[in-house]
Amino acid sequence: MKQIDRLAALGLFDSRVPRYTSYPTAPVFSPDIGLDLQRRALAALDPAVPVSVYIHIPFCERLCWFCACRTQGTQSISPVESYLTTLEAELSLLAQDLPAGLRMGRLHWGGGTPTILPPALIHRLAQAVKAVFPHTPDWEFSVEIDPTLVDRDKIAALAAEGMNRASIGIQDFDPLVQQAIGRDQPYEATLACVEDLRAAGIQSLNADLVYGLPHQNSDRMADTLDKVLSLKPDRIALFGYAHVPWVAKRQKLIDETVLPGDLSRHALAGQAADAFAAAGFTAIGIDHFARPDDGLAKAAETGHLRRNFQGYTEDICPSLIGIGASSISRFAEGYVQNAPATPAYIKRIEAGHLAGSRGHEMTDTDLMRARAIEMIMCDFTLDRQALRQQFGAEADSLQADLARIQARFGDFVTLSDDRLEIPPEGRPLTRLIASLLDAHMPSDAKFSRAS
Repeated sequence: MKQIDRLAALGLFDSRVPRYTSYPTAPVFSPDIGLDLQRRALAALDPAVPVSVYIHIPFCERLCWFCACRTQGTQSISPVESYLTTLEAELSLLAQDLPAGLRMGRLHWGGGTPTILPPALIHRLAQAVKAVFPHTPDWEFSVEIDPTLVDRDKIAALAAEGMNRASIGIQDFDPLVQQAIGRDQPYEATLACVEDLRAAGIQSLNADLVYGLPHQNSDRMADTLDKVLSLKPDRIALFGYAHVPWVAKRQKLIDETVLPGDLSRHALAGQAADAFAAAGFTAIGIDHFARPDDGLAKAAETGHLRRNFQGYTEDICPSLIGIGASSISRFAEGYVQNAPATPAYIKRIEAGHLAGSRGHEMTDTDLMRARAIEMIMCDFTLDRQALRQQFGAEADSLQADLARIQARFGDFVTLSDDRLEIPPEGRPLTRLIASLLDAHMPSDAKFSRAS
């Protein structure tokens, strides 16, 4: 039996499993956990340890059909400015619970489209954040950039506020593919954006691509890959398109009959990975690539790679504070998500309360399993000795799960007293393997496909 047939038989194309940017995953969060945990965790933060801060801007001038993020369309800046006022109010409320002297080591603006903000609002938001979270000298400030919704003035404002990493959404450069997903983005516009970012001194650039989109084939993917590599990004994220129209209603606008089949989709991912390897990139985890001198590659090499809601990261801040509608905070005590719907989020803040509406309080077992899954996702290795050193006898409770993994996946994994390893030929199954360590896997949640 060919390897691809063996992978298929093990569920690569049929299974739907989490991406494990958190453990437990968001569908497990409970409305019984929220504001109380949020306030306790904020007050318990160690001011000597920097935190990461995430700001969610849920607005877009266009709603791309493939996107499953929580966003809303607007052709007016008025609701954006009103939302910024609410963000400022949330920051003021957070300041009441934060310990004095706390600093941020990372700041990320995501969306939606953060570059929908005009320069004046960019400065206003950045200053409001810094007033509550002064940054460390070596901080990183990254922003998700839509090349069709940014100009030199916006880039200059972001650079003036300290942006030193830009994440550029591309997805695919082929016009037919773009038309099929409702995203018109000429290569020329993206190139101009990159040149403006470089001219402004932003030297660290990420590029986001998606495989499995309608009308994608080998020739179209090859052309997109050539164009992406010509931009000379430092990092590339290659995500599989998650067709989940029961979650993202706008995906119903996509013609399912022109989506690549299972084998074609798998081949597109392999084609991209081969092109990046030939261009000198190092493969990072299941879907990222970085130049060998990039911090992400160095973190992977030294065993310091981590995984959070933005994907793979070298961020060592143990806590993440999410601000804005639907943002998720991560603390040692657990996860808290702000009210997902923007009106509900605004209502909570205007009432003078923080917006935490659901979450999960971590047990010792949760913490141990979260680290085990992160090891699998980041390093393709579960270091049993390291788990025992960190969690004691709790780590031995994985024994039955590890035996089950070995029984199911055979020579696609290797298991010893010291570690579980996934060799290269088994790495397409990584999310499936990780899911067998998930003690909270909900029976009714519909995740994206494993391939």
